[in-house]
Amino acid sequence: MSATQFGGEALARLRSVLPNRSTLGTMGRSPRGDLLAGLTVAVVALPLALGFGIASGAGAEAGLVTAVIAGAVAAVCGGSNLQVTGPTGAMTVVLVPIVHRYGSGGVMTVGLLAGAVLVVLALARAGRWMAYVPVPVVEGFTLGIAAVIGLQQIPAALGVKTPSGDNPAIVAAKAVGGFAAHPDWVSCAVAAGVVAMMLIGARVRPAVPFSLLAVAAATVAVGVAHLHVATIGHLPAGIPAPSLSFFEMGHVPALLPSAFAVAALAALESLMSASAADAMSVSERHDSNRELFGQGLANLAAPMFGGVAATGAIARTAVNVRSGAVSRLSALVHAAALAVIVFAAAPVVAGIPLAALAGVLIATAVRMVEVGSLTALARAGRGEALVMGLTAVVTLASTLVNAVIAGLVLSGALALGQVVRAARLEQVPLHADPAPADHHVEEQKLLADHIVAYRLDGPLLFAAAHRFLLELTESAEVKVVILRMSRISAVDASGAKVLGDAIDRLSRRGTLVLVSGVREEHRPRLDALGVLDDLRDTGRIFPGTPEAIRFAHAYLHGTGLVPAPASAMDDCGTTQPVRAGR
Repeated sequence: MSATQFGGEALARLRSVLPNRSTLGTMGRSPRGDLLAGLTVAVVALPLALGFGIASGAGAEAGLVTAVIAGAVAAVCGGSNLQVTGPTGAMTVVLVPIVHRYGSGGVMTVGLLAGAVLVVLALARAGRWMAYVPVPVVEGFTLGIAAVIGLQQIPAALGVKTPSGDNPAIVAAKAVGGFAAHPDWVSCAVAAGVVAMMLIGARVRPAVPFSLLAVAAATVAVGVAHLHVATIGHLPAGIPAPSLSFFEMGHVPALLPSAFAVAALAALESLMSASAADAMSVSERHDSNRELFGQGLANLAAPMFGGVAATGAIARTAVNVRSGAVSRLSALVHAAALAVIVFAAAPVVAGIPLAALAGVLIATAVRMVEVGSLTALARAGRGEALVMGLTAVVTLASTLVNAVIAGLVLSGALALGQVVRAARLEQVPLHADPAPADHHVEEQKLLADHIVAYRLDGPLLFAAAHRFLLELTESAEVKVVILRMSRISAVDASGAKVLGDAIDRLSRRGTLVLVSGVREEHRPRLDALGVLDDLRDTGRIFPGTPEAIRFAHAYLHGTGLVPAPASAMDDCGTTQPVRAGR
């Protein structure tokens, strides 16, 4: 490729991921609905941004800055109309060790490097690989994340201090124990009231933003009654100006592995979250490469203002969808509202009960679970249900990356099992193909006693190939075996090697092996391993089965195993015996 062609291709790829008129034009479809959804998400995102900022070690202000800057950039440049971007719990786990070793500057440097990696992945069109993630993995991921979100809110809903620990189930169990020792019924009532209002209201009036109404009602009720519950409290003031002073450029080589890990997690979580948003909506479909590009730009921008690495957030995205968002305007409103809160409305938001926000997220987690989809997958087969269950359990017990890897590995194993079961080695009668006209019925029967033809159907992969080897080498004692290979759909190196072993074993046993119908696309692999070299040297590879049968007949006549009629001729027009080769 010339430099001009390379430049043209690079420019075309850049244009394909940049925002265009059609994507940005969707923001005018329902401004009112997007405004309400954006405000609702902002209310939910505020404590999450503060909490994740503190948990990452970079501070509450870093979490807020990330939600504002990364949220706005990804909303404009991303590939999903419904995705909401910000700091997440999964990302926090990766960032904490970096803070401990390199400080806040190391975290921001990692975020910047990860943003550059995501941009490169977008331009390389790596997002298309997400289309190969099986549906059970996506459904299991969504189910697991819903469980994690719900369990994470238990301490706030019960009004107890969040216990130490990494696993949300263990933390929730400790919180229940703390509640039993010192019950806080007010917080329980606030959380339960918000959950009930949201779930019941969504069934009665789906278009009404009950999450926002429930939070407002809970805040007013707590304030009027002067009830003692935990609230958000003090907020950091202002967003710092852009600066490069945060970064640890001297540690870039050492931080590169962490940057790749952050980029991989950001890509995976963002695209999975976007897929989940598509599933929760009616007709939305995200552009995976554009989404990677938007997340890359978001992670390049946020560290400039003191933010940390960000990704598409499934909790906030789910709230966004369930609150009636129809375009990316809602995510922009969410970022703008958080910016206003930082500068102007901190005292108002400081009074929001944490139990009310916990109720919003618990209700959101419940609504994330599509019972119809789960039931349909469970009915589709035990394999799909097993993949979905494993992905959900690993999401809850470990990390998102481990969950997806486990789901993909199990899906691959089950798919391979189906491939192996689909592959067949079938003995076929000689009369399935045209027989030479100069043989009588009795002679044909005599020939059939010495010749067996096998047809290989489907993929010849390592697992199926070993089964074929056993069937071939344990077959009845015959003088000629014809392997019909025209219906083999795929051959891997292991399958080709096993085929060669089967041919060698049969040859050492004194059986003449003939091969017919080898497809052109399979020849390079077979030739590279030398599987058919001896057969080719001795003229035992044929384009079709009839030719192989005629060769077998001539061989049997030539060796005297079957009496040859006076008129019998070999393929060369002589009555000479056919050389059998090895």
